[in-house]
Amino acid sequence: LRMLQVKLIVTGDDFGYCPRRNQGIVDCFLAGAVSNVSLLVNGSAAADAAKLAKRYNIPIGLHANLSEGSPVCEVLKTNSSLLNQDGFFHGKMGFRTALSKGLLNMSEVKQELKAQVELFHELTGHLPPHMDGHQHVHVLPEVRHVFAEVLEEYGIKYTRVPIEPGLHNCDQIPPSLMDFYLGVEEDSFNTVDVFRKHGIRWPDIYIGLSTMGRNMSVSSILSAIDSAVLQLTAAPSSAVTIELMVHPGYPSVPPLGGCGEGPDDFSQSWERLHELQTLIKPELQSHYKSRNIQLCSFKDL
Repeated sequence: LRMLQVKLIVTGDDFGYCPRRNQGIVDCFLAGAVSNVSLLVNGSAAADAAKLAKRYNIPIGLHANLSEGSPVCEVLKTNSSLLNQDGFFHGKMGFRTALSKGLLNMSEVKQELKAQVELFHELTGHLPPHMDGHQHVHVLPEVRHVFAEVLEEYGIKYTRVPIEPGLHNCDQIPPSLMDFYLGVEEDSFNTVDVFRKHGIRWPDIYIGLSTMGRNMSVSSILSAIDSAVLQLTAAPSSAVTIELMVHPGYPSVPPLGGCGEGPDDFSQSWERLHELQTLIKPELQSHYKSRNIQLCSFKDL
């Protein structure tokens, strides 16, 4: 493998979810293990997260959320196609089901996405340099068009396209989860042209599904990077950009956390802490250095 310069954006997702998530992500940033964060503006600790990002100068973008918790747009909080009978978003799979049945009003999706961009601006004092989707809702049919329009309207240049090169070789992922990931991958392939048409960009490579939670280790991260770089057929002469999606944090303790409904199981699990402890390992940092991998954020691209 020739010494290709790799620019690695390590994005800590779900910033703002709860105080313990915020603290874990900040600890990772200060240890040089995370170089970028994605804010859930409807998270219960979103305002605190924005303050921390300012204080520590952490590059921050928007993690658009249409599937967990409550909308931030006042008009949509009471009567909207985005809500279930309990008055919350439909959930990761529920959102997909409602969408496939044609039950979601795309003008409400657009309204909520714009409200989240506006709230992000209010909390941070700037527009997000990048914007992606919580639980990958931004690459879903119909939603992808609205999402691209919102990015173009606000001049948000970068997003995430979750197509992971080594995903198909991961036997450690349980079949039900793999089915979900393969659905995300198919949706992502169908989104590429839409995003391109709107002038939106994303890193050359995305990694993060095969290295989530219990599957994260120093070797799983490095081999994901290596196999991805090797698979870049038309390898650029100078630099390759990679986004590694991570979910570090200290486990949430109910009732604190979440986006209106309290924290979910993954947020309360040991797997968040496992990611944090793996990412801050000095051996990982020294591997980056020896492989000419430079951590950066979207605004460094």
